[in-house]
Amino acid sequence: MPEIMKIRQRSEIPEEDTWATEDLYPTDAAWEQELAALEADKAMLASYAGKLSGAEDLLAYLTAMEQVNEKVGRLANYCMRKSDVDTRDAFYRSMAGAFQTAAVALSAACSFETPEIMALSDQQLDAFYQQCPGLERYRRYLTDVRRRKAHTLSEQEEKLLASAREISDTANNTYESLAYADMTFPDAVDAQGNAHGLGAGNFVTFEESPDRVLRKSAYENLYHTFAGVKNTAASLLNGHFKQLKFHADARKYPFTLDAALDRNAVPTSVYYNLIDAVHQNLDKLHRYVRLRKKLLGVEELHFYDIYMPLLADVDKHIPIEEAKQTVYDALHVLGDDYQKVLREGFENRWIDVYPNVGKRSGAYSAGAAVHPYVLLNHTGTLDNQFTLAHEMGHALHSYYSNHKQNPVDSRYCIFVAEVASTCNEALLMEYLLGKTTDKRERAYLINHFLDQFKGTLYRQTMFAEFELFMGKAVQEGKTLTADMLCAEYRRLNEMYYGSDMVVDDEIAMEWARIPHFYMNYYVFQYATGYSAAIALSRRILSEGAPAVQDYLNFLSGGCSKPPLELLRGAGVDMERVEPINQALALFDTLLDEMEALTQE
Repeated sequence: MPEIMKIRQRSEIPEEDTWATEDLYPTDAAWEQELAALEADKAMLASYAGKLSGAEDLLAYLTAMEQVNEKVGRLANYCMRKSDVDTRDAFYRSMAGAFQTAAVALSAACSFETPEIMALSDQQLDAFYQQCPGLERYRRYLTDVRRRKAHTLSEQEEKLLASAREISDTANNTYESLAYADMTFPDAVDAQGNAHGLGAGNFVTFEESPDRVLRKSAYENLYHTFAGVKNTAASLLNGHFKQLKFHADARKYPFTLDAALDRNAVPTSVYYNLIDAVHQNLDKLHRYVRLRKKLLGVEELHFYDIYMPLLADVDKHIPIEEAKQTVYDALHVLGDDYQKVLREGFENRWIDVYPNVGKRSGAYSAGAAVHPYVLLNHTGTLDNQFTLAHEMGHALHSYYSNHKQNPVDSRYCIFVAEVASTCNEALLMEYLLGKTTDKRERAYLINHFLDQFKGTLYRQTMFAEFELFMGKAVQEGKTLTADMLCAEYRRLNEMYYGSDMVVDDEIAMEWARIPHFYMNYYVFQYATGYSAAIALSRRILSEGAPAVQDYLNFLSGGCSKPPLELLRGAGVDMERVEPINQALALFDTLLDEMEALTQE
């Protein structure tokens, strides 16, 4: 059995391949001491209730709030990072629970803030800026708060909603416990009859295997297990969307999508334009499916055939140090300073590298103020190398924003969150394509590029459409059931992948294993971010220094400007469909080259 298939215990992972959580707090006891001190911070902030109508008190409150929020960020990062590396560890899950309770109480204690800021007239606030120049630091923050005046409630109502936040997270928290800690899966069996331990963290690795028997076994065992809890999974999603509707209704939004996108000042037309543009380009995805079926030489193409490289003999194991060096070299186009920060992250334990028993699956970057923390589950594939580039894109976006902006303006908006990550992936791909002169290796890389488009632009848009379906169903008073979700998920897969793909009962259960459906209309931003990233990477490679500077300004922007404005400053307008259509035109061109390279 290849080494990459084994899942080690947490205690077996070398320290140098784990997070430096001591950069946040040296010990658990130090964390607990600061959490306890949060009670005094809560009382201090609450003492400003009824006082924000004076310029000096408003400045004092905002200054204290900014400082306390930095502490809250450190507390959150420590307990969540500790919990994520072994979700079975009751001690750290308890710490995360204690933090969540404290954070909700803090939010409730500060619920007076928004109504009191809303109560100020424009004339009052203008006078405050003149009277108290220190308030200029918070002008962007105050403007953004007041932008949502029509959706802000009374102080008591805001306090009630803030107190309900912990309850609102129940569906997501229960799903994570179910999927990552409690569920166990039958072993996947290969063509030789060997059994391999299957988990959420290594499922995709099995799906990339050239052994079709192993792929099918892993696929069926994973989804049959999820089918065994389908009613529970559907109930959790139903509860999640019910609470979204409750909050949207309470704030007088017409629909949950409006409530979700308004937080980032993104019009819902961006969401609908994405789905419409992708629908107009589904013929290209159908063409990709036909090509994959032809190159694999199978009578039926199943979803367990969708991840494996079409030219598997070109594939190789990529150790993490080799992956780091390649990513470092590929991103030289972003300049010396960018590479310097990248190297710092590689060498100072910003990354938790390998999968272990109980570790959260997938990958992410958490932008802590001390430095970002990147979670990987590296098993040595080419896809893992792209994941490293992707997550370090997030990490450096956080790093630049944290270093260039005041804390109150440093946290970049979710809408632009996937741009820096996917731009890194596009630059890595262009670098690898530029290096190879081998026809077969080039075809292998183009296959991976095509799969990025398929997985990010097409698949995430399908996810967004499924999420929209769930939101609309709940809006209409319906209850999300397993049968309803399976039927809609099957329909979408049939539409997106076309008649050359077998849409079976197993893939109709895939919705139950997607954690992003609990993230409040997040997934569409992978697709819009990918489209923007393709445009940015092309500009960086063609224009050089001016484009790089615009891009670094974007990375450094945090939330200092609305997200669409930040992107326009970097050269991309996501209120138009052109970036999506241009990206899918590139997908079509890559299909042409792939067909030419693989002709017999």
